Amino acid sequence: METPTHNPTVKGARTKWLELAWNILLIFAGSLLCALAINGILIPQHFLSGGFTGLALIIHYLDPRLPLGLIYFVINIPVFLMGWKLVGRRFFFYSLAGMLIFSLTMQVVHVRIEVNDPILAALLAGIIVGSGSGIILRSLGSAGGPDILPVILLKLYSIRVGNTTLTFNSVILCAAAILFTLDGALYTLVYLYVSANFMNLVVTGLSKRKSILIISEKWPEIARGILRKERRGLTIIEGRGAYSGGTKNILYTVIAFQDLPQLKNLIRAIDPDAFVVVMDTLEVMGHRMGNQPHW
Repeated sequence: METPTHNPTVKGARTKWLELAWNILLIFAGSLLCALAINGILIPQHFLSGGFTGLALIIHYLDPRLPLGLIYFVINIPVFLMGWKLVGRRFFFYSLAGMLIFSLTMQVVHVRIEVNDPILAALLAGIIVGSGSGIILRSLGSAGGPDILPVILLKLYSIRVGNTTLTFNSVILCAAAILFTLDGALYTLVYLYVSANFMNLVVTGLSKRKSILIISEKWPEIARGILRKERRGLTIIEGRGAYSGGTKNILYTVIAFQDLPQLKNLIRAIDPDAFVVVMDTLEVMGHRMGNQPHW
């Protein structure tokens, strides 16, 4: 009697559909948050936003008869024509879907969020939009517009997504100060700053990694503890003391942020006098400890 075998083609197709559904869900959830803040806070407060959303808002404020979602869709077309050659095909198609979903949610979602104080409104809008934009960029695409440029710079030069976006948005602030009011531009600046930092937090901060350097006379015991108890990768670097001239073995490892207290306790238990340096890492590439978004 033959036993049933799994068809790898069917399994691969199922995995692709699950990946597609998950990424579309991320894009939809992030777009929903952004649209909620844009229509619920930014427009009632007459604030602007960053990137093409800000440009769309300027056009919408100048002529309120033009639908915001339609404006955003139209001004994205040239960017996507350029992005066809400049970004990966998978990211391009997911971003195209993201742009359509983002335009649709801005057109459909209209929920007024009652925040009277402009500063509090800017802070809340920044938190919501930054979180939403980060969720979108956790997918394999973006919401279109200048989101494509930060992804290219991150891949080529490791420039953080939020920093590129904040720089790009300085043009929007100048336009806000000239066309509207200086107060509105300053409130928009607060919103953009908060949004950029929350975007960084969602994209890379929630999966932050720490790189550790350990110098100890009991390095063999610490190394065994890290390899066996912590089950972490470890590199032994040969160093030399500048004063004594003696050789020392330096342990180097990369761990997740939440695992840091456990590792520190292990080192203290073996050698309380160990010299330990804990460093922040922007990105880590690799299938086990990597935290770089897979765009």
